[in-house]
Amino acid sequence: MLSYRHAFHAGNHADVLKHLVLVQLLRYFNLKDKPYWFIDTHAGAGAYSLTRGYATQVAEYKDGIARLWTRDDMPEAVQDYVGIVRSENRDAALRHYPGSPRIALALARESDRLRLFELHSSDCPLLERNLAEAGKRVLIQHGDGLAGLKALLPPPPRRALTLIDPSYEVKADYQHVVQALRDALTRFPTGCYVLWYPLLSRIEAQKLPERLRKLPASGWLDVTLRVKAASPDGIGMHGSGLFVINPPYTLRATLQSGMPWLARVLAQDDGAGFTLDSLDT
Repeated sequence: MLSYRHAFHAGNHADVLKHLVLVQLLRYFNLKDKPYWFIDTHAGAGAYSLTRGYATQVAEYKDGIARLWTRDDMPEAVQDYVGIVRSENRDAALRHYPGSPRIALALARESDRLRLFELHSSDCPLLERNLAEAGKRVLIQHGDGLAGLKALLPPPPRRALTLIDPSYEVKADYQHVVQALRDALTRFPTGCYVLWYPLLSRIEAQKLPERLRKLPASGWLDVTLRVKAASPDGIGMHGSGLFVINPPYTLRATLQSGMPWLARVLAQDDGAGFTLDSLDT
């Protein structure tokens, strides 16, 4: 939807889960010398101010990254993620939050490439500005990332990490992401694919994980973070999940170690918790 602006939600609990896992995946990709592509189908503006503009209207970051900012007991993976966010801030104050493209750029090597899509006409120029320092290592396209993904797979280096992070503002998004992943696995079955999804009361959201598990993938990992109990009226998001296809073998153990701490620190009521399930290759 063209009305969606991620700036309203920058640094919230969903970003914490998504970007914590993203950092771990990129670290793993960097273990091999061979280059890779990072593909982001819904890249947003790339970076966000937390002190002015959209992020201040709801200030969701206060129940997300801000809860981690001054902790001295973070598990290693959480500390790694928070360190990337700190690198985007000039001093100890939390003023800026990097989106997925900025996080990927921070960890990518000179031989790696970023391929980014953004449909919103206002966010696309912001994305170009926020990634300008990367030069030709980054290619930004104004358009539908799910449709554009087909032309990129398989990537020339035969290594790629693809992040799919739609708004789910329309019911059709739930069908579109499943079809996009099915097509992607046909073109490039060995790629690593990460799909973010919301925890909502609506039936489409509840059925999505089951549909994802039926995809023809040789291995997957499904992690969810609930920060509160679902609202009795069914309104609002009470958490989010990540479905990772072809995850590195190290990811499950890392999350088993860090998720209990994260669920406790980000809890908004007694309904908080996490789930972690996987199918090994």
